Amino acid sequence: MSETVNKRRIGVVTSSRADYSHLYWPLRELAANPAIDLGVFALGAHLSPEFGSTIDEIERDGFPIRARIECLLSSDTDTGMAKTIGIAILGLADAFTAWRPDMLLLIADRYEMLAPASVALALRIPVAHIEGGEISQGAIDDHVRNALTKLAHIHFTSTETARQRVIAMGEEPWRVHHAGAPSLDHLRRSTLLDRAALEARLALTFTPPTLIAAWHPVTILKDTNAEADAFFAALADTPGQLIFVYPNSDAGTYALIERTRALDETRPHTRIFVNLDAVTYWSLLGQVDALVGNSSSGIMEAASFALPTVNVGIRQQGRERARNIIDSLAETSAIHAAIQRALSPEFRETLRGMTNPYGDGTAAATIARVLASVPLEGLLIKQPTPLPGEQRVILLAQD
Repeated sequence: MSETVNKRRIGVVTSSRADYSHLYWPLRELAANPAIDLGVFALGAHLSPEFGSTIDEIERDGFPIRARIECLLSSDTDTGMAKTIGIAILGLADAFTAWRPDMLLLIADRYEMLAPASVALALRIPVAHIEGGEISQGAIDDHVRNALTKLAHIHFTSTETARQRVIAMGEEPWRVHHAGAPSLDHLRRSTLLDRAALEARLALTFTPPTLIAAWHPVTILKDTNAEADAFFAALADTPGQLIFVYPNSDAGTYALIERTRALDETRPHTRIFVNLDAVTYWSLLGQVDALVGNSSSGIMEAASFALPTVNVGIRQQGRERARNIIDSLAETSAIHAAIQRALSPEFRETLRGMTNPYGDGTAAATIARVLASVPLEGLLIKQPTPLPGEQRVILLAQD
């Protein structure tokens, strides 16, 4: 008799280095639960040499990979993004049929996540979703996130405000759990590198001021790189050491990579990293002087280090933020002024004692506990929010 008989099958989908770093501790919790049969489905940028073949990291961590879905087109267009979704659906349909989860766990708002959610719907597999109820109006991620919320049956939100927003979207309150952002579990549970170890790993010496630059295409705009001119112009003559991390695999990414390489060739003290594992990236947040760009990590993770963050342009518009955030228009002079303020001792002093609204590093335990215990029977049938004066008849499904 198979040792997995009577275990609850939990499938987890990951498409990139970014979401895997958020999923690491929930995966650890699920893998350690003897009542859970865990399966990881890796797709997209994980399998792309251009983005560092981060499938290798999942393999090193020892998680059971049930399928590798080749779907990411080597494209720099929105048409390529749309086709990637379609290819992913075809691959995931076979993968979920071969190893059918009792529940599927998805995270955040990447466009690729529309594929597993759609396949799960057709196969009647309940979906759990992490980080719903947030807002980022400058990216199609915002629409994807809301779509995933309505396709999901269990929700884990990063903040209480996000929980209330998911409930306001018509989701039943018992389905919606305020867990916190699972990426913050690294701060509590991972061993971060000290300055000397980090310098050795990255083969550099920190020379203040050191800035992390993280810039992604603004996918809500027709020209996804319309705001990039001001950003790169500002960085070209910003003094200090600059550490660039690669952008997401969105329309316009390859153009951004080329601009980053061009900046590296002309600007002294600039380094580019295709991929940084979660522990290295978290350690870096604790050692640099500021972060500049339009990445959610500047809002969600940097706050745990009270790290000054210059948030440029509209990509993260509407997202909850702590007081370490300095918002800047995508204008060169405005970015210069914001960086100068972020690096000032006076601003750093105002951040003393601040807290991160996205949680305290205990999300993974909550997520794993709920996934292991929530009753599966009837989970697929969601009750709508009643209208004033509406009378409803509820029929229980029969096997």
